[in-house]
Amino acid sequence: MQAIRSRDTKPEQLIRRLVHAQGLRYRVAAKPLPGLRRTADLVFRPVKVAVFIDGCYWHGCPEHYVPPRTNSGYWSEKVARNMARDRDTDERLSEAGWLVLRFWEHEPSDLCADKIAVAVLARRARLNEF
Repeated sequence: MQAIRSRDTKPEQLIRRLVHAQGLRYRVAAKPLPGLRRTADLVFRPVKVAVFIDGCYWHGCPEHYVPPRTNSGYWSEKVARNMARDRDTDERLSEAGWLVLRFWEHEPSDLCADKIAVAVLARRARLNEF
């Protein structure tokens, strides 16, 4: 388990690089809410956007998740807990006024970066209206 990266995965780094190239600045592996013991992969605090790039295995991707053959009970429960925690995180952040964006590691990075930029810029424009 020590060798499993919780941050700075290749999909994360690529998306961060593309978002940064579009002129957007963000926090990496930061807590969106102070009392919430969870970190988002990218956090845009002023506009309240939290981005998560989920690994297919650890978060139970409907397309790519394959149950393990060894110790399947433990690992299947672990993935189920991860999925439940993801839903709970989404709910808590949404209730606090945050926009939660979730992407799978297999999604095209350029499309993810474009969706992130559109969401952040739209929220920034709404903030500037007032």
